[in-house]
Formats: sequence, C-alpha cells, structure tokens
Amino acid sequence: MILADGTPSRLYAYNGGFFTSRRIRRILTLSGYSLPLGLPGPDDAVVTWGASPTSHRGRAVADRRGVPVVTVEDAWLRSLFPGRSGEPPLGLLIDHAGVHFDPAQPSDLETLLASHPLDDTALLNRARDAITRIQNAHLTKYSAVDPDEPVPPPGYVLVIDQTRGDASVNASKGDRARFLEMLFVAQEEHPGARIVIKTHPETAQGHRPGHYGPQDTNDRISLYTRPCSPWPLLESAIAVYTLSSQMGFEAILAGHRPRVFGHPFYAGWGLTDEENPLPRRQRRLTRAQLFTAAMLLYPRWYDPYRDRLCTLEDLLATLEARARAWREDRHGWVASGMRLWKRAPLQKVFGQYRKIRFMDDPEAARRSGRPWMIWAGKSSEATQEAMYVEDGFLRSRGLGAALVPPLSLVVDDQGIYYDPTRPSRLETLIHEASCELRADQRLRTERLIATLTGAGLSKYNLAGDLPDLPPGHRILVPGQVEDDASIRLGTDRISTNLGLLSAVRAARPDAVLIYKPHPDVEAGLRPGAIEAEAIADVVLRSADPAALLGAVDEVWTMTSLLGFEALLRGVPVTTLGAPFYAGWGLTTDLGRVPVRRGVRPDLLQLTHAVLIDYPRYFDPVTGTACPPEVVVDRLAHGPLPRPGLGNRSLAKLQGAFATWAHLWR
Repeated sequence: MILADGTPSRLYAYNGGFFTSRRIRRILTLSGYSLPLGLPGPDDAVVTWGASPTSHRGRAVADRRGVPVVTVEDAWLRSLFPGRSGEPPLGLLIDHAGVHFDPAQPSDLETLLASHPLDDTALLNRARDAITRIQNAHLTKYSAVDPDEPVPPPGYVLVIDQTRGDASVNASKGDRARFLEMLFVAQEEHPGARIVIKTHPETAQGHRPGHYGPQDTNDRISLYTRPCSPWPLLESAIAVYTLSSQMGFEAILAGHRPRVFGHPFYAGWGLTDEENPLPRRQRRLTRAQLFTAAMLLYPRWYDPYRDRLCTLEDLLATLEARARAWREDRHGWVASGMRLWKRAPLQKVFGQYRKIRFMDDPEAARRSGRPWMIWAGKSSEATQEAMYVEDGFLRSRGLGAALVPPLSLVVDDQGIYYDPTRPSRLETLIHEASCELRADQRLRTERLIATLTGAGLSKYNLAGDLPDLPPGHRILVPGQVEDDASIRLGTDRISTNLGLLSAVRAARPDAVLIYKPHPDVEAGLRPGAIEAEAIADVVLRSADPAALLGAVDEVWTMTSLLGFEALLRGVPVTTLGAPFYAGWGLTTDLGRVPVRRGVRPDLLQLTHAVLIDYPRYFDPVTGTACPPEVVVDRLAHGPLPRPGLGNRSLAKLQGAFATWAHLWR
C-alpha cells in the first residue's frame, strides 16, 4: 500500500513501544499508516524508533527484506513530562529518509530545509507569531517548568549538557571529552565571563547521568540544575554552547547564534557557528524559515480532545492550558467556602497533580503552606489574602443553581471580575490586551467568537423556543438574581429587576421592551421574580437568550453577562451598573464605572482577555485542562455529563431556602 506522496503506508514494527503506546499508534493511523504484524512485503516498510537501542531489530529485517526504514521520534513540543513518566506524546516526527539528528544521511527535515521554497508569507507570519507565543507561554519539549524559577544573574555564558548515551549525542560523536572541549572553548572565547552549565532535566531528576558534574565547577563555572523555563535562561545569557541539544534550536529562536559542536538539524543554515560544518548544508535561512520547516511542515501534531491531527496553533493551545494547570496546581490547594456539591468538580479541575484540602478555618488554611482559594461569594475580612474562585463565562449546559458542574472557572489573585469596587486580574488582562494583540491572537479570537455565536452558545446554554415578537425597536431587558454579588457590588441607583425595567421604559417610552427573567429565578432556585407584564411589551420565559439576541436592537442591563454576549453579536448595550465589560468604551454606561478603566480596547482585545486569558477550562471527556475552543465544541456537540436526580432535588431545596432568606431580610 502506497500513500499519496509515494511512500509505503504499511509499517512493520519490531520495537515494543509501537504496540504498548496507544497514542503513538493512533498518530500513525491518523497519518495514514497501518501497523500489521508479520514480515513486510515489497511495497511495505519497517518502522523504528529513531536510533533507539532496539532499532537494530527493525533495520536487520529491513535489510533482509530489501524494504525501506521509516523512523519515528517525539516532536519538539512533546508533553508536560518526559516519556518515562508515562505521559504520551502530543506529536511525532515521521521520517522516510533518515533521522533528524543523525548527519550520516539527509533526513526529510534536512531536505525540507535545503529545498523547500520557505517563502510563503502566511507561513512565515504564522512562524513568527508561534515563536512569540511559545516564548510567552514558556513552552519547551517538556513544559512542566516554572516560569518564575530564578535564573543566574545576567551576563553568563550558557553551556548545555545532555544525557550520556542519548541518540543525538552518539550521532554527533559526543562523549565526555567532547563536552569538556566545549567547556574549554567557552572559557577561551569568553575570558573572564561566568560559565553556567545547564544540566538536562532527566539528569536533574536522577534518571540519566549527564557529561558534567560538580568536579567541573570552580569559582567561575557553576552547575544550574533547577527546572526553569529555557526562555529566561537564554535571555540572560551572552552566548550559548551546545553539542546537539534542542535548546540550541531554542537559543536561535531567542536571538542567539549558538556555538555548535555536533550536527543537529538546526546547524549549517547560517544561524549557528559550527565547530565541524557539514559541507552539504550551504543554504542560508532566517529564523522564521527554520521554524516553518521544523515546526509547521515536518511534525504531525495531535489533538487529544478531538482525536485528530491538528495544526501547531492547536497544539500550542493544548500545551498552554495544560502547562497553566500544572503551574498553578502542582503545590496543591487549600480551599474554603466550597459547598459540598462543588467539591468533587473542583477536585477534578484543580486537584489533578495534588488533591485539594477543603477547610473553612482561615488560620488552618494559612498554616497549610499551600496556595489558598475561596469561593468569591464566601470571602470576608479574614480571607482577603486568598485567591477568589468563581464560575467562568462559558459555564455549562444547565444552571449552576441546579448543581450542574462548571466547564470553566476563574481564579483571581487581585479581586473578582464582578466586583468593580477594586481591581481584578481580569481588568489587568484587559489593560494588557489593549496594548497589543498579535495577528494570531486576533485571528484566534475572531474564530472563537464566530464559533460560539454560530452555535448559539451562552453561559448556561438552555434551550427554548423563540416566539414571534412585535415589530418595532426591540430592547431586551434581562432580569437578574437580585441578591447576586454583581448587583450588590456593581450597582448604585438601580438594583432591582423592577427598577431596571421601569428605568428602561422611562428612557425608551416607544420601544418594544422584551423582559427575559433570569433562568435561576424562573426555575425557582434564586430570588428576583417580578410582575413584569404591566411594563414590558413581552415577557419571555424559557426562551433561548442567545437566539433572542439575534432578534433585538439593543440590550439594557444592570450587570448581566448577557450584555457581554450581546457585544459579541454586535448588539448595542447600555449598562446601569458596572459589569466587567463596562467602562472600556464599548458600551453606553449610565451607571458609575471605575475611572481606572481608562484604556479603550476593541472587541477582540476585550474578548481575548475575557474568554481566553482569564478563565481555566476543563474537558469532562478527557478529564484534563483544555483550551476554550474545546469547551465550545463540547457545549455545541457534546457529550457532557448530566447531574443526577439527587443533585436536582438538592438544588430545589437550596433554592427554596435562598428565596425564604431573601424575603425575610
């Protein structure tokens, strides 16, 4: 069997990893290959894992059968943790000509670098944006690194160690003597400069020995073993020396011209200084061209949520979400103010790496030594140093008051988005987004808006028929839960549904007012019910709010999220309170909004902060952190878990108690 590019599609493996790793087999299958058992025929090939210790088996079979060898390796952005941790790769490098790190013969990657035009403007722009995105998100081969880990003071020469016996080291004829020579040359070429030796992550973790040790240090040379991001380490270096490490490639992306003592794929293209150049590599490339071939054209990237091959940009979104979750959760949380029904969903989202401890005693929470979170509505003077947790803006298919678990949550270390009396992390992110949004970020936000509006998604995604509406200038007035914190903290003159509806009628006497009660109020779970028929022209109960936005000319609200959802659909919004989206120049604001909201983001900048930067998203299918696009896909197409009968009964009881308490205030 032959693929469209003329290469064999049936691959015969004699390395056990091809049969024990479901992910590797799946990526190969999605790439058009099959892995039958037996011996290859004339139109088949043998597949080996790079130059692994067991690859000789496959090569021997290939030699006897007279068939080609296809090599497979982990892609450059592999995962959070090394393969020995058990985490499968998020991409593969499949090569029909050689191995990218072995200079014995040209690989498919080398052929790409040598002969592909690499002149497509769109590809090169994608490459430049992706380089910046990788650096900003502190992504690398194993992205479980701490961006805040301190690096040595700037001004050092960086010498990169690698593990003994590594296939790329062997291919470049590296040994202890070669690494000592590299260290000597670094000192000779930079007299008086400090030398920092960066140990390999697996050496630092005790898995595999490196080529340098404490015996190689002195008052000028030091070992750096901490699990830091490579990007600040490279930024503070004045020069970089490597044999064949992937970090040499990252050094090029960081603006260095590394000194290379082996023959990695990135050497020989005019971006490095080689100790032993390969004569066949004569072409001169830019960083963007090198990145385009190595990261956009060569790898097969995998989407673990939708089980499909994907673009590099999709892969970056996956790693960004997972790396953020690891960085924020790895020390374990202590959580306060969490109702019993919320604890299991919170454990799934924030307890992947260390289980959450739930405790409502502030002193005990402080003594725990862990980061501390509290449900925002349960905060008090005694919990001001805790981080606030609240539902995100694409929450679920069903009501939170009905105990439907959330698919997005926000953790705010400054305040909380619905409280305008003090700054929040969301406000900071909006300020940052308004300064600059790259072309790829704008495109991603445009696509996200188009997808969620096209699918008719909103916070709770409740179905409901939309009746015929009277003609005229229609104004949607969304009701709210009247004891909601956003009303208590974000309104001054008008803080009731009746007051809101009356104010809109007074301001727009000739308009068609459409009043939409809040779903929690309609369900009898929260207070805020009013007799709206005397003022509104239409009272819509059990209607889909997203569909309703397509049938109105304006939205007037106190602080409802429906105002933000209206902005996404191009519907003008007037606010009488101070919701998070007010005060930025995108709404007509009749309430008092904070003067600190002085920047003027456009809709894409606001949306990127609100839907991409601020919340964390959780995929209930894979049980892992995910990008917002995955939650949009799940909400639009499923599958999603549903709360059981016990949850629904508890929600009703909870709602009855809340209504009773509201009436007796």
